[in-house]
Amino acid sequence: MKKIVVVGGGWAGCAAAISARKAGAEVTVLERTDMLLGTGLVGGIMRNNGRYTATEEIIAMGGGDLFEICDKCSRHTNIEFPGHKHANLYDIAKTHGEVLRHMINLGIKVVFKARITKLHIAHERILDVQDGNGNVFEADVFIDTTGTAGPMNNCSKYGNGCAMCILRCPSFGGRVSITGLANIKESMGKKADGSIGAMSGSCKLYKESLSEEIQKTLNEEGVAVIPLPKELIEDHLDVKACQQYALPQFKDNIILLDTGHAKLMTPYYDLETLRKIPGFEDARYEDPYTGGKGNSMRYFAMAPRDNYLKVEGAENLFCAGEKAGLLVGHTEAIVTGTLAGLNSVRHSLGMELLELPDCLATGNAISYVKEKMSTPEGMSKKYTFSGSVYFERMKELGIYITDSAEIAKRVEECGVKNIFAAKLC
Repeated sequence: MKKIVVVGGGWAGCAAAISARKAGAEVTVLERTDMLLGTGLVGGIMRNNGRYTATEEIIAMGGGDLFEICDKCSRHTNIEFPGHKHANLYDIAKTHGEVLRHMINLGIKVVFKARITKLHIAHERILDVQDGNGNVFEADVFIDTTGTAGPMNNCSKYGNGCAMCILRCPSFGGRVSITGLANIKESMGKKADGSIGAMSGSCKLYKESLSEEIQKTLNEEGVAVIPLPKELIEDHLDVKACQQYALPQFKDNIILLDTGHAKLMTPYYDLETLRKIPGFEDARYEDPYTGGKGNSMRYFAMAPRDNYLKVEGAENLFCAGEKAGLLVGHTEAIVTGTLAGLNSVRHSLGMELLELPDCLATGNAISYVKEKMSTPEGMSKKYTFSGSVYFERMKELGIYITDSAEIAKRVEECGVKNIFAAKLC
């Protein structure tokens, strides 16, 4: 049985592991912290705008395990908020356990507190990786899903300092890139003004710290929009990684989504100012704990890769999630993880690798982002199925579809129906 090691247990790593396991490989996930899902632990938004299309495409291709778990764990379904339609909000308290149980039931080995600090490589082939405790993990193929956020010195140099986010670098050590350890040059994203990196796009408030009226609205409707007086408006939208939410409504209003906590759709907001807004007098942050100061900084370490998600410069290394480029979001991470997982097994077996067809949103996004990242202008943008540049492209190409049956038909016509469900070894 072929061995696959996935380094990083966020959405991309979990998707890669599930995909590789379903293809028949022996799979181990090495996670730096003590929980899976990464920023998905405080995320919560699925199926909004073009993410609906991408989700249904992957389901039709046989790789929808994580999307189906999120649907099952949704607190609210088919809701709308400014600029976004037909969204599901998954419960951040329930989803981690469901994902972990699913992976264990599939036979995937999950190793927590395994921060990889070394690797051995010969002739561009990675032989093994080693964690800070000296444990060595060998594999036929490795998948780098370590992300691009942090570590703390980047948050200090390019952001507002460590805001104590869910990544918990002070507790578990900062992110270490497998691609970087292999001495492969990585690229850094930029903001529109040319500065390096981008800030995580939202915060979480302890829902019970808000007024009973706001809590009631969130519990019943899933979304609360509170208009702001001009003197209390803070505009941080230009620093967001999630440019799909950089709309005027998100500046002029406090927009909250119910994911278990109250998801505040801004990268940070001064706590003293926030508490001047009626209903927020006792507000407190859950993530990051210093959400009045800033948020985690991202897009510092993207791997050079092809459209199979194989890393250029290493013979047996694939990548997914933010490591694979300027694709923003949980759906995007699951899509790239699912492809990387299957191709890792195909590569180990000497099979032809799969490139998702351009006739699908999922395939087009992977190839389009690679193309755009070859230009300085493209490196200053972010891409997502749910808004901004790429969602507009989906609409222009006619690949934004919300009819599940029509999406499944298109997947079949493109020749990839249930491609992720087939056992290869």
